[in-house]
Amino acid sequence: MPRMTAARAAVEILKREGVSNAFGVPGAAINPFYAALKASGGVNHTLARHVEGASHMAEGYTRAKAGNIGVCIGTSGPAGTDMITGLYSAIADSIPILCITGQAPTAVLHKEDFQAVDISSIAKPVTKAATTVLEAAQVPGVFQQAFHLMRTGRPGPVLIDLPIDVQLTEIEFDPELYEPIPVHKPAASRKQIERAVQMLNASERPVLVAGGGIINADASELLVEFAELTGVPVIPTLMGWGILPDDHELNAGMVGLQTSHRYGNANFLESDFVLGIGNRWANRHTGKLDVYTQGRTFVHVDIEPTQIGKIFAPDLGIASDAKAALTLFVEVARELKAAGELKDRSAWAASTQERKATLQRKTHFDNVPLKPQRVYEEMNRAFGPETRYVTTIGLSQIAGAQMLHVYKPRHWINCGQAGPLGWTIPATLGVATADPEGTVVALSGDYDFQFMLEELAVGAQHRIPYVHVLVNNSYLGLIRQAQRNFDIDFQVNLEFENLNSPELGVYGVDHVKVVEGLGCKAIRVTEPDQLLPAFEEAKKLAAEFRVPVVVEAILERVTNIAMSGTDIASVNEFEDLATDPSHAPTAIRPLTAS
Repeated sequence: MPRMTAARAAVEILKREGVSNAFGVPGAAINPFYAALKASGGVNHTLARHVEGASHMAEGYTRAKAGNIGVCIGTSGPAGTDMITGLYSAIADSIPILCITGQAPTAVLHKEDFQAVDISSIAKPVTKAATTVLEAAQVPGVFQQAFHLMRTGRPGPVLIDLPIDVQLTEIEFDPELYEPIPVHKPAASRKQIERAVQMLNASERPVLVAGGGIINADASELLVEFAELTGVPVIPTLMGWGILPDDHELNAGMVGLQTSHRYGNANFLESDFVLGIGNRWANRHTGKLDVYTQGRTFVHVDIEPTQIGKIFAPDLGIASDAKAALTLFVEVARELKAAGELKDRSAWAASTQERKATLQRKTHFDNVPLKPQRVYEEMNRAFGPETRYVTTIGLSQIAGAQMLHVYKPRHWINCGQAGPLGWTIPATLGVATADPEGTVVALSGDYDFQFMLEELAVGAQHRIPYVHVLVNNSYLGLIRQAQRNFDIDFQVNLEFENLNSPELGVYGVDHVKVVEGLGCKAIRVTEPDQLLPAFEEAKKLAAEFRVPVVVEAILERVTNIAMSGTDIASVNEFEDLATDPSHAPTAIRPLTAS
C-alpha cells in the first residue's frame, strides 16, 4: 500500500471528490497541508486577504454552479474563528463548503498553546459536522464522510481541524482505490405527490412558491415544466429568484416585507392554495403568519423533515429532495393533462400578469444627487439576461431585488438568512472564479463595500474581472430607516469631510482612490445620464484589464425604500408610484392604467 502524509492523502481526496479550486490564507499550523497542495497539483488556490473573505469566496464558488463545493483553508486559532461567519452564512442558506483549519500539536491542545482553540466546538452549531482529527489514520475517513454529509439531505458546510502533527504523520493510503460515498436524499412517494396535485386541482387560485432548494437540487427546469403543464403562477423566493425568468408569463413576482414586488404581494393575497417547494417560509417572506396563511391551504415539500411544521403546520408536508419531488409532479401532471383532468388556470394566470402591468414602482428620477431607483433602472439597460448579480444585505440589496430583473437560476446570488456586511466582494470573487467568462455584477452599499474592501486586491492579483456597482449615500441606510420607529438617527451617519478629497463634500471615504490603490479600476458617477455610459465603460475595462471595476454612484443621503415591518398586506410606499410608462421604462411589463 502506498504511504504518504495524512495531509497529502487529504489533498488527493479533495481532487477525487471534484474539488478544483480552493481559497485561503496559509499559516504555520496549516503549512504541511499547503506543502501537499503544492506537491500534488490539480487544485488551484486563491490567496485571500482575510480568512473570513476566503470562506465567503468558497460560498460564492459553490453557489455559482451546480455540483461545486467551495473549499476554504486557514491556520489555527483566529483563522478558524474568522471563518465562523462564512460557515454560519453557508448553513443558513444550505450551501456546502468545506473549511479546513490547522491546529496546534495534539500533545498541547489542553495546554493553552499558541493559537490553540477548540474550533470544532465553536463551529458545531454552524456546521453539519466539525471534527478535530486526533489520529492520522482517520483523515481519509473524515474527509470522505465530510463530502458525504455536505451532499446528503439538506446541504451544508463541514469543518475539519487538522493538528500539525496529524498532517505530518505518514499513513497507508492508495488514492486509486478511493471512492466517494453514495449520496442519500429523501424522495417523495407517488402517493404523496398525487395527493398534493389533487389538493392543487381542487383550488381556484393556486400559486407555487419556489425556494432555493430547487436551485440547490438543480431542478429549475422541472419546476418550470410543472408550472407550464398546470398553468399555475409561480412566486419565487429571494433565494429561488431566477428559477423561471422574470418575464415568464407565469412569474407572479416576489412576496415579502422587503424584497418584494407590489404585484407579487397582491397576487399572493388573492391566492387560495400554496404549494411551497424547497423553501423555508422565511420571516421576511411571510411577515405576520395570520395574514400570510389566512384563507389558504398549504402543501410544503422540503428535503429536511424537521423543517416541515417549523414555522407553521402545512395541510400536507412531504419530506423530499426537490428534484425527486418535481420529477413526480411533472409525471402526474402530464398524465392528468393527457386525460383532460387539469383545471384551466388561464384566467387566474392572466390576472396575475394584469397586476404586474399595473402595480409598479417608479424608477425614473432625474434628481442630483442620484436617487437609487435610477441606478437600478440603468443597470437593467446595461446588464442583460446572462448577468449574475451578487449581493448581501441593506437598502441596496432590498431596492435591487425590487427593481432589477433576473432570468436564470444562480443568477441572483444572495446571502439570504445571515446577511453579513462585507460578504459581497469576496463572494463575487468566488462566483467569478467559478464562471470566469460570465458577466458578473456585484451590488453594495458603501458600508458593505468598506467591510472587506481589501479583498479587491485578490481580484487584481489573480485577475478576476467583474463589475461592482457601489451606491454611496454615506449612511447605514437600512438601519437609519429602521431607527425611524425609535425617532432617532443615531450612530448611522458615515459622513465626514475628507481632507485629501475635498471635492467629495461630506461623503467621506474616497472609494476611487482606495480602489485604484488596490490595483483595480473605478468610475464615479454623480449625474443620472452618466450611469449607462459608466456601466458600459466598466464592462470594457473589466474585459481589457481582467480586474474588478467599481462604478460608484453618489446618492442622495436619505431615501426610504418600500417595506413593511409587520405584514405583506401593509407595505409602506415612501416614494411616488409609477402612473405612466415613462416612470418605469425598464419594467418587465409596460405599465398600463389600473
